[in-house]
Amino acid sequence: MLFALSKIFWVVANPGNLFLLGLLVGFLGLLTPWRRLRAFATWVLGLTAGTALIISVLPVGAWLLAPLEDRFPRIFEPLPKVDGIVVLGGAINLRRAADRGGTPMGGNAERITAFVELAQRYPSARLLFTGGSGLLLDQIHREADYAAQLLEVLGVAAGRVVFERESRNTRENAVNSMAAVKPQPGEVWLLVTSASHMPRSVGTFRQAGWSVTAYPVAYVTGPDDTRRLDFNFARGLSRISAATYEWVGLIAYRWLDWTGTLVPGPSSAARSPGAG
Repeated sequence: MLFALSKIFWVVANPGNLFLLGLLVGFLGLLTPWRRLRAFATWVLGLTAGTALIISVLPVGAWLLAPLEDRFPRIFEPLPKVDGIVVLGGAINLRRAADRGGTPMGGNAERITAFVELAQRYPSARLLFTGGSGLLLDQIHREADYAAQLLEVLGVAAGRVVFERESRNTRENAVNSMAAVKPQPGEVWLLVTSASHMPRSVGTFRQAGWSVTAYPVAYVTGPDDTRRLDFNFARGLSRISAATYEWVGLIAYRWLDWTGTLVPGPSSAARSPGAG
């Protein structure tokens, strides 16, 4: 039920859909004969246009995304010990894969490429891919099935990877992954996902009882993006949407007690694998 409600809620809360709703309400209001309603419609159109201008010029999306992407430091040096590597789904466009075949990837493709690189760097590490279907109306096609094909092509033997294909969201990623590989106390597991998604992901894994090491990838913002003025509505809207999705997710996960803090970070309290 929560999964379905979250998908329905995002249809309404998606900033792009809110802009469309503002334009529609404003246009329809101007067609009415009532003066007050036309005045309200004019105000809605003005607010919509003004907001569009602001996010086109000011780096609002970067202001919201950068704190999440910078929450966990990026790992550059090899670690002395890595017992396992878990990567979250989201790199493969499941809808396009189901429609067209193949393994089409989007902006989170670095999740897969980083996973392959780490698998080669740590040949004795256990490997886990976790991801089923996040589509409300399609639970037949599962991302893990497509990932198995893709990883084999990229040189990672499918027999080396555990594929968890039932998860529909980050909470289920954590719970199902823990059940799939049963991490032991003291083991070092790298968690690979997009940098903006890392706080919610780490917090969820910790709350499930698994203390993972963050390996953030697929950055959207750069050091200068929070200070750079631009005039690009498409990019501004894309960043606002990504940021809104994560911040709403953080609030919801904290409210549901799926994370221990609102914005988990490196210093947040964590439980050892197998605890709780």
